[in-house]
Amino acid sequence: MFLWIKLLHILAMTSWMAGIFYLPRIYVHYVEGRVAGQDVARLEIMARKLFGFMTLMALLTLIFGLWLWLGYGFRGGWIHAKLLFVGFLIGYHGWCFSYLKRMQAGKLTQSGRYFRLFNELPLLIFIPILYFVLMKPF
Repeated sequence: MFLWIKLLHILAMTSWMAGIFYLPRIYVHYVEGRVAGQDVARLEIMARKLFGFMTLMALLTLIFGLWLWLGYGFRGGWIHAKLLFVGFLIGYHGWCFSYLKRMQAGKLTQSGRYFRLFNELPLLIFIPILYFVLMKPF
């Protein structure tokens, strides 16, 4: 049974990460499109819908992760380290939400270059998560 929960956890996490990686790209196109005088209304809709989807996937990831924790136990220092980085990822998710709200208010003022760099942060968070899960170094 726990293999099914693990499968659902990985599926939800993969979907969440897809949204985390794509939403900042929408921000890039939005700010660059506004500068170029293009209609960016569709990008606002896309960002809102994507954020809703990735939030649902984040919640499912956390629910299935908790279920696994209750089933397998909380053993090893690696899980503490992983959860620290999961906390960073949740914080990044919230940061994305703050930019979504600014976008909806027409006050997203950062540059496309800023959001390209912003888009790299979740990878720097995700790599240690994968390392701790796969290698269990302590």
